[in-house]
Amino acid sequence: MADRISPAQRSANMSRIKGRDTRPELHVRHLLHALGYRYVLHMAGLPGTPDIIFSKRRKVIFVHGCFWHQHDGCRNARIPKSNTIFWEAKLSRNVERDQQNLEKLSELGWGVLIIWECEIDKHAHTRDKITRFLGPPRLGS
Repeated sequence: MADRISPAQRSANMSRIKGRDTRPELHVRHLLHALGYRYVLHMAGLPGTPDIIFSKRRKVIFVHGCFWHQHDGCRNARIPKSNTIFWEAKLSRNVERDQQNLEKLSELGWGVLIIWECEIDKHAHTRDKITRFLGPPRLGS
């Protein structure tokens, strides 16, 4: 199936997709702050450059887009109908890289929580998932 838009327009659209400070990530950060957690952002020295880091707790949170990280069973994780060979290869590399980063973080003694984009709207679910993972907030965390 041919792409509905020109390569130049597709390139322009793709260039506007952010890797940091996305709407889902900002939502999770605001929720964390409201719950009393304090954190560091995007620590480059850690595998995968986690989105949110809790150094004293040795825990990190990744806020993953369902499409880009291929959330298993999610309707937002469909492969585009045009240029499918490219997309399957690209997205499967993302999934492989994610798995390698999770393994490396685990080997280094870091706990990892992934919050999927599609979970963000389920506020109570996300809040419970975070508090189970991090435990109670404490001063200076």
